[in-house]
Amino acid sequence: MHITTISSAANPRLKLAKSLQNKRARRKQQQILLEGQRLITDSLSAGFPPALFFFTPEAEQRHAQLLAQVAAAGAQLLRVSPHLFTEISDTRRPQGVLAISPIPQIPGSAFGTTLILDGVRDPGNLGTLLRTAAAANAAQVILLPGVTDVWAPKVLRSGMGAHFRIAIHTARDAEQVRAMLPEHHFYFADARGQQHYTDIDWTQPSALILGGETEHARIIDTLPQTTPIAIPMARGVESLNVAVAGSIILFEAARQHRTQPSATTPTP
Repeated sequence: MHITTISSAANPRLKLAKSLQNKRARRKQQQILLEGQRLITDSLSAGFPPALFFFTPEAEQRHAQLLAQVAAAGAQLLRVSPHLFTEISDTRRPQGVLAISPIPQIPGSAFGTTLILDGVRDPGNLGTLLRTAAAANAAQVILLPGVTDVWAPKVLRSGMGAHFRIAIHTARDAEQVRAMLPEHHFYFADARGQQHYTDIDWTQPSALILGGETEHARIIDTLPQTTPIAIPMARGVESLNVAVAGSIILFEAARQHRTQPSATTPTP
């Protein structure tokens, strides 16, 4: 097991890691930072091994098994001092392990509901929605301009591995969304909607649109034939957090898909 020790802040690999805290650098390099054992393990188990693996001397002993796993996957092993590690860390209490990995490219599925996000700016909400979409076996997630950077460290940590298990795409406007989903029915969560989310047949090609925390989804102003749907709530409650609302609707869609009779089931 070959290990390289980095002792200078001017080391190009250390400088690369530090630059990837910036959205522009992530987009240019098509690489992301994965900090902490959980994220790195998730990337490995999903088949997306890191290219570079940084660790402190203390973490070398504490995370010996992870070290062996990333080494077996072909990552470069880079030992750095705790002082230099803080230069590339994004957390208050670093675990002492950090990796650089290519942005995963996952194809969308023909099965499940597509989630479209417009104006979701809170990293925690975005990460939670990705986790929910992956858990509910959604087909893919499409992000519109105004959504916070999906590959930012805080979103990655909040997603807890969902980034490696669901297709994530971007679209510039409603026209591109329609071109990507020509056969889909579009629904958007709206507390004023007349139809309840449980009244929708989610087994048909469908897309759920969720807006930001303080504004409606702007795409619905230019995307024709979208249907507002509501989640019934007790009187006096105006709305739900976007991640909560998305979770409720996506799992209803997943339930319908699970209970749908298989097309291959023979007729008695």
